[in-house]
Amino acid sequence: RFLQSIDNNLLWLLIVPSASTVFGLIVAVRADRVRWGNIAKSLVFMPMAISFIGASIIWKFVYDYGTQQVQIGLLNAIITSLGGQPVAFLTIPHLNTLALIVVGIWIWTGFCMTILSAALKSVPDEIMEAARVDGASEWTIFWKIMVPIILPTITVVVTTMVINVLKLFDIVYVMTGGNFGTNVIANRMYTEMYTNFNVGRGTAVAVILVIAIIPFIYFNIRRFLAQEEMR
Repeated sequence: RFLQSIDNNLLWLLIVPSASTVFGLIVAVRADRVRWGNIAKSLVFMPMAISFIGASIIWKFVYDYGTQQVQIGLLNAIITSLGGQPVAFLTIPHLNTLALIVVGIWIWTGFCMTILSAALKSVPDEIMEAARVDGASEWTIFWKIMVPIILPTITVVVTTMVINVLKLFDIVYVMTGGNFGTNVIANRMYTEMYTNFNVGRGTAVAVILVIAIIPFIYFNIRRFLAQEEMR
């Protein structure tokens, strides 16, 4: 069960930090180019204003698997209205983990967008205008000018997301309780400590979790110190 928790955490690590950062960057770039950009940013950031437990309850209703006759879950209501069969999103192995990952991306994209949007404001307009005068396309400007300038911020966002994912607990605990093959390290620690009352094993899991997080904290601190020296 512990090895399964590690496997699930690795899957979260592969998908959530990269997907949240990419979506946040896309929204940050595109929202500044439309009149209703501030509204779009507010909508994307809104999940961050909800507690993780509240967001998990909302998505538990979205994924809900009712009966063959009545579907109160949003997704299954749509599927059955189109003539399909309801899907037990939270009990099918592997599919349920991906369903939980979607919730994590939905919540954390707003955080990534906010940080990256602030970083994009620091990109000098003169450089971009000079590139446009030289005939550079917007795609080239994005990859050759904007991304290199905000790369330190992107790195900090990704490492912060990695730390968030490693200590993930709320979403899994509320939506599945770690059952059906969705367990993660932090949830395993809680189960050992407060359900199985095996304090020694729960403490061992906690130590492993701390050891896994320390390298990313150290990396962030080193980067912050390097930035301070440059200033």
